[in-house]
Order: sequence, then structure tokens, then C-alpha cells
Amino acid sequence: MKCTSKYILFSIGILFILTLTGCGTSGYRMPYDYKTKLSAFTFNTLSSEDTAVPFAGDLCVAGDENTQGGPDMSMATSAGLFDVGSCGTIYAKNLHKQMYPASLTKTMTALLALKYGHPEDTITASANVYISEPGAQLIGLKEGDKLTLDQALHALLMYSGNDASIAIAEYISGSVDEFCNLMNREAAELGATNTHFANPHGLSDDSHYTTAYDLYLIFNEAMKYDKFKEIIGMTEYTTTYSDRDGKAKELTIKNSNLYLTGDFSAPSNVNIIGGKTGTTKMAGSCLVLLSNDQKGNPYISIILKAQDRDSLYNEMSRLLEQVP
Repeated sequence: MKCTSKYILFSIGILFILTLTGCGTSGYRMPYDYKTKLSAFTFNTLSSEDTAVPFAGDLCVAGDENTQGGPDMSMATSAGLFDVGSCGTIYAKNLHKQMYPASLTKTMTALLALKYGHPEDTITASANVYISEPGAQLIGLKEGDKLTLDQALHALLMYSGNDASIAIAEYISGSVDEFCNLMNREAAELGATNTHFANPHGLSDDSHYTTAYDLYLIFNEAMKYDKFKEIIGMTEYTTTYSDRDGKAKELTIKNSNLYLTGDFSAPSNVNIIGGKTGTTKMAGSCLVLLSNDQKGNPYISIILKAQDRDSLYNEMSRLLEQVP
């Protein structure tokens, strides 16, 4: 009797909500809020024309482990293989383990640049583009240099230029701190709630972390932009920008993805479209890829913290062999 009463009260509440939103509308709009306790599933169990679309209705969903029948992947700390078309998770290892993402961070930086910026806009580099950390990948931007957002995105995604990420962050949000706030808000809205960004480039920071699954969510969102897919698939890029005095500076870069440069061969069952590399001492060797099977169906594969570059690509090839 108590359960029946609760159901009646709940039903009345739902009918009240629907009354407020209006009958006969084309659809019930319910924006995703990761803090809410009310799920779309609750609405869909009711007999109503107005239903909320489940947040993960078009996403791959997985637990932390799904390795049965898959490769050993002992040289990778975390890994995932996602069938984008069927929303299936083929392989998962430590999928929700929080880890350093290295330059896979730049996937989010690029996503926000494409969402809120304009490729033809001119960016003026500030003194903040100078990064002194040993081993930091730089294209050599100086204070006062001028380049377009499109040029900066090529440097960001192909060459993994950390100075380009600073320039993009300040262009979008006015400061790196504000851009990081934006990164975290956008990540939460995508459902990447095990993520916290402290910078736009991925150089190691104790408060900068994510998971393989969260990176899948971010990379999957970035794939909605044709410009993103175009850049990550390029092997080489040459452009000219200007210094503070208007003098031309030529930039020629190659993609850091060794599948695209031919240094490593992908399994015969897939075609590598592109991706993003990342390497730091703390994060190890990392890679996220977009690949197609022989029928053109897309897959996203991710490896975090392989021991070294060779291990990373060997493990990634083993992972891609699981594509049907």
C-alpha cells in the first residue's frame, strides 16, 4: 500500500511537470545536469508522449574492466576501444582510473577553440607562451607573434605545441585560468566527471587528471567538427605567420602520430584516420585514435601510460586487432 501511494504521488508530480511544459509539444527538453538525481530512465518508464532523451543514448557506456577474450595489454596502464556506430565498448582496462593525460589534454583545448572561436581570427601571443619546462614541445612562439586560430590549431594538434595551447587559451577566455575553468565546466557537461584540468597543454600537475573513458567522451565530441578530423589526419603542414614587427616566420611541422608518418604500421583490418599523442615523464606514452574498419565504421581507441613509445604503438596495434 505504501509503495502504491508513493507511485501515485510520483505520477501526480510528473503530470504536474508535463502540465507546466504544455501538452501536445513536439518533445520534452531536459538539459543534462550531472548533479541531478532525476534520470531520463524515470521519464521513459511512464506512458507519456513527452519523454526525456537519455544522456548516454548515443554514447558507449562501460564499467572499469572488460578484457575477456581481449589482448593482455600488460604494457598499458589504461586502455579502451569503442565502437562509435553501435555505441559498444569492445575492450576496457582501468577505464575509470584517474591518470595524467599529457598532451591528450589538447583534445579539449581544440574542442573549445572550435566551439567558441573562429579559425580565421588572428591571435597575438603574449609573454605567457614562453614555457621553460625541460622537454616541453614548442613551435617557438614569441611575444607579439601573430597567427590565425587555424594555424594555432594545426600546431596544437599535429605538433603538440604547448606554446600554441597558451595562445589559444588566452584568445578564447582572456587568461589561462579562465580557460581552465571553461575546460572543467565543459568536461562536466559532457559527463567527464572524473576529470580536472589545470592547464590547456597537459604538462604534469597534481590537479590535472582524467580517465580513458572521459577522454573518449571528449574526443567523441571533438569529432563532430570537420576541422578537427581534418587536422588530426594531416601528415605535414607548412604555413607562414608574422612576428611583432610584421616579418614573416615560416613554420613546417609533421604529425607526431607515428601511424600517419609510416613509422608504425596499423593492423590490416583498420584504417587510421588520425588522433592525438601525448608524452610526459609522469603520464608515460599516451595515444587516442580515430580509426575506421573495412566498411568505414568509426572506432575510438585510447591508451594511457604505456612504458615507452614502442610499447604504446605495439599495444595500440593489438587493441585495434579487436576491431571486427
